Amino acid sequence: MLAIPFWIASALTGLLAVFYAKVFSLVEELSFDILHDNPWLIFILAPVCFFVAGWMVTKFAPFARGSGIPQVMAAIELAEPETQKKVDRFLSIKVIWVKVVSSLTMLFGGGAIGREGPTIQIAASVFRLVNRVIPSDWPKVSSRNMITTGAAAGLAAAFNTPLGGIVFAVEELSKTHISFFRTALFSAVIISGLTAQAFLGPYLYLGYPKVADLSWFIMGVVIIVAAISGLAGGSFGVIIIKAMEFQFRMKKQYQPLYLVSCGLALAALSYFVSDIVVGSGKNTISDLLFSEDKSSDIKVFFLRFIGPILSFTGGGAGGVFAPSLATGATIGGMAADWFNLKASDANLIILTGMVGFLTGVTRTPFTSSILVLEMTDRHSVIFYLMLGGMVASVVALSVDRRSFYERLKRAYIKRSLNDSKNQQSS
Repeated sequence: MLAIPFWIASALTGLLAVFYAKVFSLVEELSFDILHDNPWLIFILAPVCFFVAGWMVTKFAPFARGSGIPQVMAAIELAEPETQKKVDRFLSIKVIWVKVVSSLTMLFGGGAIGREGPTIQIAASVFRLVNRVIPSDWPKVSSRNMITTGAAAGLAAAFNTPLGGIVFAVEELSKTHISFFRTALFSAVIISGLTAQAFLGPYLYLGYPKVADLSWFIMGVVIIVAAISGLAGGSFGVIIIKAMEFQFRMKKQYQPLYLVSCGLALAALSYFVSDIVVGSGKNTISDLLFSEDKSSDIKVFFLRFIGPILSFTGGGAGGVFAPSLATGATIGGMAADWFNLKASDANLIILTGMVGFLTGVTRTPFTSSILVLEMTDRHSVIFYLMLGGMVASVVALSVDRRSFYERLKRAYIKRSLNDSKNQQSS
């Protein structure tokens, strides 16, 4: 009986994840088609969509901003009987629809965002809502465990990576002994994943890159790329935090100007430099892994680095998982060119760059490694990927002792508590 609410929420999460994934893909393709035929439209779409997406969040659900993972972490920390109302600000029906519509608006305007972080907040909201409607005579289910399981199920459904969802719950979210709800967690991840697969099929997020017959020296290149990508990922997070702090210090009447400026900056880069700056970056990863040309250059890296920063700080909803993976892939592509690597070696280094950059942002080396492993079904290189994640995690500490998500989580908790005090005083 304790497990039934988890199962119901898992099935609902899988359905929502499928719907969101399909609409996200359609909107991204529509945006690409429009900008391909009329590149100058980016100067209209980007500022307008950035403004609308940011306005929606500010007006209807301020805690639906950005990725959603820090909000879930904050909700887990605040999931106590006396702070339940504060959790409602992070996880609710309102957050779900604002999250979806705002992120799709950002994406249509060329925003370099992903859907994976938002899916995690959406899933956690679904699990919380199911928990709220459980009859009073039903066996009591922990709110904290419900939210944690929802987040894991959301990640599993978004990436089709069940192990990644479980490891994410253990490494990033869980502050309690996981044995208390391990059956519910495992079954929720399985059900949400199977529900998504029923509609999307047993797909791999990235496909099957060739990584056989690796060179004897590739271990050294893995360490070098992991260090560079970890440093870049850590810097990426710090820059976003600084930009958000700058925006919050601005007077309210100037904040719409900031949103429009982010959109115009992205538009200028897309029109005058390259349109590779727009979108989630999944196409960038696929091109590097599955084309004959494995090389990248500093221009592509810069565009994939700055695009998510402009998008994420623009005020709307959108995740950094997929954009981070794409930026890391460009670092691997540059290293493949530096060391003149053959195709299989280059693919491993591209995957290492993805793991390293994502680890630099999140400080979750095992989650990052397992996610990339499951996206590509390349089990033979798991030890290389884990090594890369561990090296990147250590190097990222030199940039900031705390992760990007941890910084945002603390900011959201502080803001929630301040809002409560202001409401009480008024």
